[in-house]
Amino acid sequence: MMELKVRKPETGKESLTRYPGFEFPFLRGSLFNLNPFSLMKQFTEDMDRYFGGVSVPPSGELEVWSPTVEVKQVNGKFLVTAELPGLKKENIKIEVTEEALILEGERKFEKEEKGEEYYRSERSYGRFYRSIPLPEGTDLDKAVAEFKDGVLEISVPVAEVKTKKREIPVNEIAKTKAAA
Repeated sequence: MMELKVRKPETGKESLTRYPGFEFPFLRGSLFNLNPFSLMKQFTEDMDRYFGGVSVPPSGELEVWSPTVEVKQVNGKFLVTAELPGLKKENIKIEVTEEALILEGERKFEKEEKGEEYYRSERSYGRFYRSIPLPEGTDLDKAVAEFKDGVLEISVPVAEVKTKKREIPVNEIAKTKAAA
């Protein structure tokens, strides 16, 4: 007779990625800490990796991607650095409004390999759009952008905003007033 091993789930140690009767060993992290789009992207990548497939968009369809962006304010300047590998400056559009700095563009990647017994062609297209809120007091007319080796650096001068500050003394209430 064949032997069948049965394993009971340990109480108190169930993962958030497990559901009764079906396990998702390829999902990482907590499902509650991800936004729906990140969750779907992660799920798709995990399924592709799990089944050994390659994720290729249908022809003519553009993928949306979000480049890595670093934002900081240093020495009176609002600095934005964006990593845009494989892009040319002609494929990048930068706009600045009173409220935000807007980066948008499109990447087109084509790679072709030929060998004696094989031919491989790979294409990837994608658009991006990032809107970065600007702090109060930015001088939009003096904004400068530089692009080198796939890294975009934008600098916008920011006037120092002086806030009025006054200390408020804390008064103690007498017991006779508090009782009334």
